[in-house]
Amino acid sequence: MSVRIHELAKRIGIDNKELLSLLKDRGFDVKTVSSAVDPISAEALESELKGKYQVGADTSSPVGETEEHVEPGAAPLEPVAAAPAAPAPAAEPVVPAAPQFATKVPQGAFVRSANDIAQEKADLEKAKQAARVVAPPPPVVWTPPTRAPMPPPPRPYSPPQGQAPRPAHAPQPPPAVPRPSSPVSLAPPITPRPAPMMAPPTAFAAPKPAAPVGLPPPVAVQAPAVPVAAPSSPAPMAPPPVLVAPRPLAGPPSLPPMGMPPKPGPVAAPSTPPLPPSAAGPVATVTISGDVKILHVKPPIIVRDFATAIGVKPFRLISELMEMGIFGSLNQAIDESVATKLAEKHGFMLEVKHRGDVAPVVPVKEKVKPVEEDESKLLEPRPPVVCILGHVDHGKTTLLDTIRKANVAAGEAGGITQHIGSYQIEHNGRKITFLDTPGHAAFNKMRARGANTTDIAILVVAADDGFMPQTDEALKFIKAAKVATIVAINKADVKGANFDRVKLQMQERGIAPEDWGGETIAVKVSGLKGDGVPELLEYILLQTDVMELKANPKAPASGVVVEAEIEVGRGSTATVIVQRGTLRVGDAVVCGAAYTKIKALFNDRGEQVKEAGPSMPVKIIGWSTTPESGAMFKVVKNEREAKGIAEEAEQLLRKQATQASATPKDISVEKLFAEIAATQKPTLKVVIKSDVYGSAEAVRNFLEGIKSDKVALEVIGSEVGLVSKNDVLRAGAAGAVIIGFNTRLENGVTAVAKHNGVTILAYDIIYEVADKVKELMADQLPPDLREAKLGGAEVRAVFPVAKGNVAGCLVTDGKITRNAKARVRRGREVMYESTIGTLRRFKDDANEVRAGLECGIGLDGFSDYKPGDLIECYEIQKIRASL
Repeated sequence: MSVRIHELAKRIGIDNKELLSLLKDRGFDVKTVSSAVDPISAEALESELKGKYQVGADTSSPVGETEEHVEPGAAPLEPVAAAPAAPAPAAEPVVPAAPQFATKVPQGAFVRSANDIAQEKADLEKAKQAARVVAPPPPVVWTPPTRAPMPPPPRPYSPPQGQAPRPAHAPQPPPAVPRPSSPVSLAPPITPRPAPMMAPPTAFAAPKPAAPVGLPPPVAVQAPAVPVAAPSSPAPMAPPPVLVAPRPLAGPPSLPPMGMPPKPGPVAAPSTPPLPPSAAGPVATVTISGDVKILHVKPPIIVRDFATAIGVKPFRLISELMEMGIFGSLNQAIDESVATKLAEKHGFMLEVKHRGDVAPVVPVKEKVKPVEEDESKLLEPRPPVVCILGHVDHGKTTLLDTIRKANVAAGEAGGITQHIGSYQIEHNGRKITFLDTPGHAAFNKMRARGANTTDIAILVVAADDGFMPQTDEALKFIKAAKVATIVAINKADVKGANFDRVKLQMQERGIAPEDWGGETIAVKVSGLKGDGVPELLEYILLQTDVMELKANPKAPASGVVVEAEIEVGRGSTATVIVQRGTLRVGDAVVCGAAYTKIKALFNDRGEQVKEAGPSMPVKIIGWSTTPESGAMFKVVKNEREAKGIAEEAEQLLRKQATQASATPKDISVEKLFAEIAATQKPTLKVVIKSDVYGSAEAVRNFLEGIKSDKVALEVIGSEVGLVSKNDVLRAGAAGAVIIGFNTRLENGVTAVAKHNGVTILAYDIIYEVADKVKELMADQLPPDLREAKLGGAEVRAVFPVAKGNVAGCLVTDGKITRNAKARVRRGREVMYESTIGTLRRFKDDANEVRAGLECGIGLDGFSDYKPGDLIECYEIQKIRASL
């Protein structure tokens, strides 16, 4: 049965907290005196320490020498009872000998009055006379051991709580036991002087408990410190309480105790001082790699602990810090760079372990590790995961709709897929999981994720178009993922379908069909009419049997996140495919920096399920944050563990981002000038909000791919969810435009955007996003100015007026407009260029005069007209600049 620390301390005879400190130093996992120790360790400790700390007459320890305070009536009174009785005035005090162990506190040093000292001298003489007559009993005969010149500093001691201090004048005790003729050192006479407020640096004094009649009065014994001086007043008084200095653990013995003057009145006995950080456990470990000693530490790096780890004295380390211009103390933390230099100086290579380094993040876009061999007996067949890839508008979603007997394509904006869809069907009693991926060029990362997640890839090729750029890109992803490939030649019912051309293109790309001597299955299908779909499903099941797909449904669940989004009323959700184990409601799941405890699971039809086996797509709601699409998830023991892993992953991501931004880049002069020129270009700043993580990622990559030498594009944010007021405020502060893709606005966002002058653009088709962004980028440039001729007139006569001359003209072509720009030509020379300020038809002002009519024209600031001059009227048009 386990033994509690305070019970073990009582059996040994040692202070509770000293035993607790000793156990911590020896590596026991104990926190308080109520902690328990196993019986084997308790018995070993008792046998080891009882001989050192136990006080009794049956031991060879001197009377009065204990780690704890001697209670009245304890073992030291037994020798007194054995001595012959004598009158009270002839009593002699028992002279305690020096302590046996250097770590014990002498009990003889206390504050006495001058009368006490004189009385003790007289009693001592009487005791010496009685010692010649009465022989001492054998149990108390003790010879002091040979002492070292400088023992280690004694541990501070104070009486147990609840004991009253001993009065200055004790009653006359009975005769004491005579001492042998062995040398006994007495405290030298002390010159009376005022009592100090606290003990000298190396002296430790403690008040004695009140003793009954018969207890011999104390006499100062030999101690490694100077005794406390006596008070100047001879009046009896209780000694003031003395503050005890904490035991130095790492410092030199000469350190003075740290304390303040005590306040008058009774003071509770101080407990053992708390241990510094260095005593709490190992803070550093050393490993040897070849000839290199690697010191592993955790921040903060304390001077005291670091000195112990590298094997030098703390004050030597402090002096080395002073040489480096750093003034530190024992308990001060130092920087990692400083610690690295000090470690190298003493032959160590420092490695600092941060919290985020303990558990690395599970790599994203990486398949689950293969199942261990010891699980082979638990493996069971699982459904295949089939990914449909191909060029945009080649009929991927229509083919899947025919397989599912649903109409998903009608719900997609513009008739093109812009998300990854996961579905599960049943054919001939066997389940098949399908992944539908986008075919647009902007969604290449989605296609790559789909190829990495799948077991079988179906490459859809239109019979009338053949292989297209996105088809080749999808084929590249399939080859990189090393998955089985089935080519579905779609649109077999379309006029102009050419199957031989498609098979020829397959052979050119290294995937020759089986009927042409290759190994790739090619099936003619019609996604619209359903022709060839049953044969395609049979080929999928046949390929599954060949691959022998198996998984362990009893293992902890793990899988991959297909898509993540934020849903109104549900928060962060993620569509996942279980690749191993069985996912159940109540499991704690972690995915990178996101975690959750599953409260509900939904299948591809929106129905709530309680569990999901291998290869089953389900939706998990209630994530702490939106997981990253393509990241791996796994089930852990509980939510607390999941939260800890997620926090460590987040810290590691922050650390990597900080290191990436702080890492100096190798840059040439040409690159430097190019970057300077880029900062001088106009910049269009964009905030992207989308419905799902994959679409936001695709839109961002697509926009960042728009290159221009005149305008720069900067995406300052790409997030999932509704457009919120915070998005508007952030965009307003940065002068950015908000682009919402397949998402909506929160209530009140429009008013906030109008107040802050922020433009919000909402689109459902990625083509429209690209076109609008290019227009916005062009608007950042100054417009191109183009001159457009409005008309012309010939001067026929000059008429003087009060403010100059007016030209009488005939409009020859076009029209002449008031306030339009005009120039006067005389032959090939341009005489003047200004604005038409006066335009009259007879005596009336006119805004416009067309060809074939006469009018009077006056240009601002010009009056030197001559018959035969030509007046050209034109306007400056602003045209949007090109990228």
